[in-house]
Amino acid sequence: MSLMQDKNTPLYNEHARLKALMAPFAGWNMPIHYGSIIEEAKHTRLKTSVFDICHMGEFFIRENPENSSLDRIITVPVVKMAVGKCRYGFLLNENGTVIDDLIVYRLREDEWMIVVNASNEERDAITIASKLSKTAKFENRSFTTAKLDVQGPTSRAVMEKLAGPGINSLKYFNFGRFDIYGGNYIISRTGYTGELGFELYIDSTKAEKAWKDLLAMDGVKPAGLGSRDILRLEAGLPLYGDEMTEETTPLEAGFERVLDFNKDFCGRDALIAQKKKGLEKLLVGFTVDGRRTPRHLNKILVEGREAGFVTSGVFSPHLNCGIGMGYIKRTNAAAASGEIEIALEKGSVKARIEQLPFIKQTSIKN
Repeated sequence: MSLMQDKNTPLYNEHARLKALMAPFAGWNMPIHYGSIIEEAKHTRLKTSVFDICHMGEFFIRENPENSSLDRIITVPVVKMAVGKCRYGFLLNENGTVIDDLIVYRLREDEWMIVVNASNEERDAITIASKLSKTAKFENRSFTTAKLDVQGPTSRAVMEKLAGPGINSLKYFNFGRFDIYGGNYIISRTGYTGELGFELYIDSTKAEKAWKDLLAMDGVKPAGLGSRDILRLEAGLPLYGDEMTEETTPLEAGFERVLDFNKDFCGRDALIAQKKKGLEKLLVGFTVDGRRTPRHLNKILVEGREAGFVTSGVFSPHLNCGIGMGYIKRTNAAAASGEIEIALEKGSVKARIEQLPFIKQTSIKN
């Protein structure tokens, strides 16, 4: 029996040149760090970091917006979106649980791009294509599209050097097309760090050139998935496989705001029933006393009794303590009064439920 080999992004040779620590992630060889996870997280909060996110999936759909089947697949109103806008949303099962979280881009009146998680790319492609109308056109360009994330307080100046002054007009969760590297490419004002940032979608053959050009600019450094995990947790952002799974619903994760109950979508009826019945668990954020880090599936205790489980945990260099997210039974959430305990592999630590995001003041809306 042969085992599937992890894939390399178009920047694999660059990561080797920069002596990155590589590790398998979602079927890809990905950079974890280039020397220090903590220092890369700090640098992103102060200046600009570039992340290789080429492993993500990109689908392109064309269909008549007057009778959109895509609008019935995704939880956000894709037909009501203006061209040049992007929205965060979900692909759900009939029972309302999460197949994947994604971002939808309205490219033209009759065309959309959907960006999905690498671990779900193949399944998402099958699921979406099977639910589209016969007249819709579906194209998976995941392996010819490279994605570079340019994130940090100084990223606008960096991107202006790369793409020109038009970058300055991009508002949060908007995108434009820019003539760079011999093509007309999408750059969106989005990210996964809680800072001002941009995401560049470019032909995979141009990725290495763009990467080198960005790193040649003052104050720009590479960053890996290790620091990205710290940054997204500090920003209170979920990760599929941890906070989002087929065992959880968007309501439990606190994302009712991206569910358009005024239209029909897969899983809508189940979510309406869940709202009526009441949620059994809630996603919460917490800080830990000291530097010890909670881990995935560590038990959450309230008054010594199991009340939930940790989904993600890291040491936050900006808060100088352990932080995490996890699901807690709704009955215990009220009883906890903010004070909980995390059962670690050895012993336990006291923790406090906090309002997300953990870091309130960032450059994200600058």
